[in-house]
Amino acid sequence: MTYNVQPFRSQEEIDDFLFFLRRTKNSKRDVFLFLFGLNTGLRMSDIVRLKVGDINKSEPVITEKKTGKRKRLFLDGIQDIIKEYISGMSDDEYLFPSRQGGHIEVNTVYKLYTKIAKDLGRDDIGCHTLRKTYGRFYYLKTHDIATLMYLFNHSSEKITKRYIGITDDEAKSSLSDFRIGY
Repeated sequence: MTYNVQPFRSQEEIDDFLFFLRRTKNSKRDVFLFLFGLNTGLRMSDIVRLKVGDINKSEPVITEKKTGKRKRLFLDGIQDIIKEYISGMSDDEYLFPSRQGGHIEVNTVYKLYTKIAKDLGRDDIGCHTLRKTYGRFYYLKTHDIATLMYLFNHSSEKITKRYIGITDDEAKSSLSDFRIGY
């Protein structure tokens, strides 16, 4: 089985997905998880195991599950939704609790996202969609591939561009009216 997980490519696609998330049994948690993932670029395996105390500090740092490396979180742009979401929660509570206790599992998020994707007529949405979308929107806004490589801990521009869905056709299209000197 091959996976073809893609980033969201427009605000409209994000809004369509949010429409369905707002109708889940745990919509407050599910919407926050989605927005948190979109705005941090973290892997889902790192997001789901976060506790309130992990992000309720001035300079949060986590240890990535996949790499074992420490990573500083840059949450300034989403402090307002974080404060609203964690209001009334204690530092030792999971940000994304499961009804069975503990935290929600990556597989649970994957099942939810693929169900919504199916409702949207898509088969290319999964847990990495959030991380890829973060990277894609960041790159299209800043064109700063070096910082994005650092944020993703990638070893080459090629890997990062492929990961966020920047293809040769898109690069060619962006240069269609580009001229210098005449």
